[in-house]
Amino acid sequence: MNTFYLAGDSTMADYPADRAPMQGWGRALIRFLPAGFKVVNEAMCGRSSRSFMEEGRLDRILRTIGEGDYLLIQFGHNDEKDDPDRHTSPWSSYAECLLRYIDGARTRGARPILITPLCRRHFDADGLLKPTHGDYPRAMEALAVREGVPLIDLTSRSAAAYKEMGDRRSRDWFTQLAPGEHPNYPEGIEDDTHLNERGAEAAAELVADGLRTIGIPGIRAKAADFAGGRETANER
Repeated sequence: MNTFYLAGDSTMADYPADRAPMQGWGRALIRFLPAGFKVVNEAMCGRSSRSFMEEGRLDRILRTIGEGDYLLIQFGHNDEKDDPDRHTSPWSSYAECLLRYIDGARTRGARPILITPLCRRHFDADGLLKPTHGDYPRAMEALAVREGVPLIDLTSRSAAAYKEMGDRRSRDWFTQLAPGEHPNYPEGIEDDTHLNERGAEAAAELVADGLRTIGIPGIRAKAADFAGGRETANER
């Protein structure tokens, strides 16, 4: 049985019931995969390419990943942070960290796939979407070309979707709740980074389309009813 291992941040991670409807796209990915595949989602909130690795989370993946498996790698949101434990520079330490994931997967016969960070939903006063990831997506693209690694440009794919929907409709993908609307967020929440369950499935569909584009066989165009095959990291 082939497995998709996921290494990334909060936009990819699984969330427990007490955080609903907030959800990462990694949880919905299984619905687009062929029968017989499974997902091990090790993505973790707040992690960068550096901190995920330094906490031993990449090593945990590399202990079990094997021939014919896939490693989906999405970082950037927290690499931007002014925090010495997480920050990386796009054209140097970010690429160096990502290369550790690539080499680790390849050494074990698995196939690494780079995924640029999910776009944030930031529209300006004129209704134009503002890019917030700086050089990180382009640095990842350059690394993919240099190392011959397949890449899914989720930054551009998600930005295009938000632009098509516009400021108002794109809110439907995000954790945006009025006070009293949901028991998990009694004071309400206005989050333009973290998806809700609807947005998680929509983003997973964008990733699935990218997987088909790079030639992964059997990927579904539309989500199927969940029928098993998901594993998640134990620590949340």
